[in-house]
Amino acid sequence: MSSKVALITGASSGIGEAAALELSARGFTVYGAARRVDRMSHLAERGIRTISMDVTDEASMRAGVDRIVAETGRIDVLVNNAGYGSYGAVEDVPLDEARYQFEVNVFGVARLSQLVLPHMRARRSGRIINISSMGGKIYTPLGAWYHGTKFALEGFSDSLRLEVRPFGIDVVIVEPGAIRTEWSGIAADKLRKVSRDSAYAAQVESMATALESESGARRSSPPSVVARAISRAATSRRPKTRYAVGMGAKPLILTRRVLPDRAFDAFIGRAMGSLTS
Repeated sequence: MSSKVALITGASSGIGEAAALELSARGFTVYGAARRVDRMSHLAERGIRTISMDVTDEASMRAGVDRIVAETGRIDVLVNNAGYGSYGAVEDVPLDEARYQFEVNVFGVARLSQLVLPHMRARRSGRIINISSMGGKIYTPLGAWYHGTKFALEGFSDSLRLEVRPFGIDVVIVEPGAIRTEWSGIAADKLRKVSRDSAYAAQVESMATALESESGARRSSPPSVVARAISRAATSRRPKTRYAVGMGAKPLILTRRVLPDRAFDAFIGRAMGSLTS
């Protein structure tokens, strides 16, 4: 396994950091990518190679892929983990912010996949692991743009999997539930900033509180749970197409699958308390 090379985006914290440590422990040569290299010094001390990469910047993505191929001659695993949650009422969120949400969560994944695929095809092997969310299967109020990106990522990944299968490449989706990272707090802050003083203010605090509760130890799982799923996806001879992991992921996805739309609407309303009152 020591010759395998993995590129992980969003590696400076949370799921990306945990995945970098997990794959390194499994013998991969790991490149951790993030916008700020200084936030990954602790990973560099553990033998992980850190590179500056912004998934909305073509030049930095090209430079990162070129460096990895020049140094190792291959990229065996791409973990598209970089992403964030843009929350706010559809009426309130500026379209520039909505477009940026898609640039990071969808088009960054697509472009980096385009850059890596020729190298995987040349070796007739490879694995692309896209970090989606249970939010790619369920929905909540005030998260339309975020859920839109994750629903898009699910469909994108399924189509890509069929396209690249003849070349020995597999595409896997990981769907985390509530995970103990800074993601939820950032999403809650953005929600309050965008919609706190709008016509949707009555819903905002309930949703922001629900998001913040995901950061609590009792309402969330550690990033290592997702990292282990990523490791299984990267190393299994025949990985699953999807791994739903972490607090709430499997039961909520199952609930969405079996309930009619209106019934699920009511379920979400009850779960969020005063959110829809």
